[in-house]
Amino acid sequence: MYNLTIRTSFAAAHNLINYQGDCENLHGHNWKVDVCVTARELDQAGLGIDFKVLKREAGAIINELDHKYLNENPAFQTVSPSSEHISRYLYQRISEKLNNDNIKVASITVWESDNASACYYE
Repeated sequence: MYNLTIRTSFAAAHNLINYQGDCENLHGHNWKVDVCVTARELDQAGLGIDFKVLKREAGAIINELDHKYLNENPAFQTVSPSSEHISRYLYQRISEKLNNDNIKVASITVWESDNASACYYE
């Protein structure tokens, strides 16, 4: 089994709901996102998945969040757009695009700062 990881990023605003503190106010982050997939086998070129394909497919979904107010996204209408919920949302959406017999999204880690992240995996 092989693990392959890309790192990408997006900038967006949000405010946490049901939270007592500064983060209940509108604020933004420059999030970094680590997308990790597993590959059972390699192709004839020795690749599990071409990083270019992984970046393109994951990036298309992540870019939907870029420069947006996350609380307005339908996925966050009933849950707070926390790093935890963002990582689960991205895991589910990217899995729909990439998962097949060979490739499976292993985890999505969302970094809201250089020293704070949330990771979702199943």
